[in-house]
Amino acid sequence: MTPAAPTSPRRTVLAAKPSVTQREIDYVTDAVTNGWGTACYDYLNRFSDALRAFFGVPHVWPTSSCHGALHIALKALGIGPGDEVIVPDLTWTGSVFPVSWLGATPVCVDSLATSWCIDPEAIAAAITPQTRAIIVVHLYGNLCDMDAIMAIGRQHNIPVIEDAAEAVGSEYHDRPAGAIADMGVFSMHGTKTLTTGEGGVLLCNREAYVEAINTIESQGRKPGKHIMFWVDEIGLKYKMSNIQAALGLGQVERAAELIDAKRRVFDWYRSVLMEWPDIALNPEPSGCRNSYWQPTVMFGASWAMNEARRNALVTAVNAAGVNIRPVFYPVSKLPMYDACPHNRVAYDLHGRGINLPSYFDMTRDDADYVLQILHGKLTSAE
Repeated sequence: MTPAAPTSPRRTVLAAKPSVTQREIDYVTDAVTNGWGTACYDYLNRFSDALRAFFGVPHVWPTSSCHGALHIALKALGIGPGDEVIVPDLTWTGSVFPVSWLGATPVCVDSLATSWCIDPEAIAAAITPQTRAIIVVHLYGNLCDMDAIMAIGRQHNIPVIEDAAEAVGSEYHDRPAGAIADMGVFSMHGTKTLTTGEGGVLLCNREAYVEAINTIESQGRKPGKHIMFWVDEIGLKYKMSNIQAALGLGQVERAAELIDAKRRVFDWYRSVLMEWPDIALNPEPSGCRNSYWQPTVMFGASWAMNEARRNALVTAVNAAGVNIRPVFYPVSKLPMYDACPHNRVAYDLHGRGINLPSYFDMTRDDADYVLQILHGKLTSAE
């Protein structure tokens, strides 16, 4: 079906924005008004409890960013100079920079053409005696092949970290994304499904890492040691504020509603896009549930899409007031890392993919308008 030309007046459609209700406003107001002194961690503790229940994991640390959560996780594993950490090439840099900050070497590997997530066979091929961790990313809400990845980790005794920054609400065979591996990290940035404005979460399933995480997260103070201002080792400071946690608590309590809204927007897009020729959308394999953080369109070969044409399309659609985004650059294409053109799938996907707007109060009319503008710019560029 070819979308009709827009009949409504020009409008602005944002790429993303949060849903904040009176529940969150009341919690934040209470935290600002009363959350000081002995109550300074009340919402942080309630938020942590809610996260443990939501993800079904024993250990949770809210953080000031997903970057911070990953930094803590890697430091708890003792990652440092001379070590290698396997990462997907096709991801945002936040999945990789903490590796570099610790002086280790990120080893970028290719993606699967089906899920756009990291390729388990590429992980296995990249393992060396220096490999100390594997980071996998559930890209745009899509799910990695966690059974295969965890089997590789166990075989080589290498810990696996799930970067589920973009996948709150995605489920892999009834297990929440981010809660399957040894550790998981999430983003609660303002663009994400659940938000604290800025923020992140670190999850852990392995008791062996808990004391190290507790110590690092508390700026190097070992838990249970009650000597004021005594510090045992160099730690990190990524603690989330009580005020942010108040907002986060309201968001987690509304998680099912917010995830359903994301899926509803995706379904609106899919009902039209499934009739466009030679495109692929975010997959949802059997037994899995995609939270569709960013509805993504991959144009097939018949569209003759490449990076230059895709970038021009993004510029034209954005100029019309509809905020679409390009698929991430492969990390190895950026100037601070060595190029990995042998990661052919990742390099190919980047040049022919876009993300569509998705937020909670979008209407069906908004979604149709997005596709009308997109189709008009596609056909005018041909």
